[in-house]
Amino acid sequence: MTLTQLNYIITIAETKSMNKAAEILFVSQPSLTNSVKELEKELGVTLFYRSGRGVSLTNDGAEFLLHAREIYGKYEEVLEKYGEGGNYRKKFGVSTQHYSFAVKAFVDMAKTFDMSQYEFAIRETRTAEVIRDVSTLKSEIGVLYLCDFNRKSMEKLMLSANLHFHHLIDCNPYVYLWKEHPLAGEKSICFEQLRNYPCLSFEQGDDSSYYLAEEILSTNDYNQIIKANDRATMLNLMIGLNGYTLCSGIICEELNGDEYIAVPFDDEESENRTMEIGYVVRKNTLLSRMGEKYVEELKKYLNLM
Repeated sequence: MTLTQLNYIITIAETKSMNKAAEILFVSQPSLTNSVKELEKELGVTLFYRSGRGVSLTNDGAEFLLHAREIYGKYEEVLEKYGEGGNYRKKFGVSTQHYSFAVKAFVDMAKTFDMSQYEFAIRETRTAEVIRDVSTLKSEIGVLYLCDFNRKSMEKLMLSANLHFHHLIDCNPYVYLWKEHPLAGEKSICFEQLRNYPCLSFEQGDDSSYYLAEEILSTNDYNQIIKANDRATMLNLMIGLNGYTLCSGIICEELNGDEYIAVPFDDEESENRTMEIGYVVRKNTLLSRMGEKYVEELKKYLNLM
């Protein structure tokens, strides 16, 4: 097993194609295929399923990929410190639930580095994928929230993914809506006032459950509910349908614009009101310089510094 073979496995897994991987790696497709077969023979396992539509990881391949990324990542760190020229791009990624402040912190972090020397990635995605991305080292940091309702299930998921949750801030729920919404002028909004308007929620995919919802109070009995996949669509639905969503109240006008407001949600009878927002990383790992700077920018935006 060689470092070159590990890089081959990582690239094939990312592109899901032998041909595309070969182009990126500047090797012939037959050479790449033979190298993978030799590694599979050495390990005694099959790493990829092959079909006319491309390749996909087997269960053994997914497990091996985790180790390959760890080993190859260490190699890149050594190369960055001791190698001549440092001609490769250091990768840094963040996966997050749909929080504009998390994107804003990423922007401010990226500005402090020479972006021509790095490969940065910011992924606003589903809750389960945030956990999966950090667990598999696709992203170094994940941003999500816990509450009394989802805490037990989320902590179980994080434990199985070998992740550690770092607390950042506690927030009470707000109603996030268009500034021309009929309820926009209210000092606070209760659940009964919202009954005639559609509740907007981020879709969580096939493994969806109440515990993975990005919105607090996900088990409430909403008369109308619309699922969306991205933040831009969510904002358009707020204008087009007078929709609303429940959020932390931490919004970034620089990214979302000034067409939207957050009004305190008045529902004292509901339990599990507090959102504990934080970030997750793999256990027993040290943050990179980019990771440390990103956490610093998160804390700065949240007025924790």
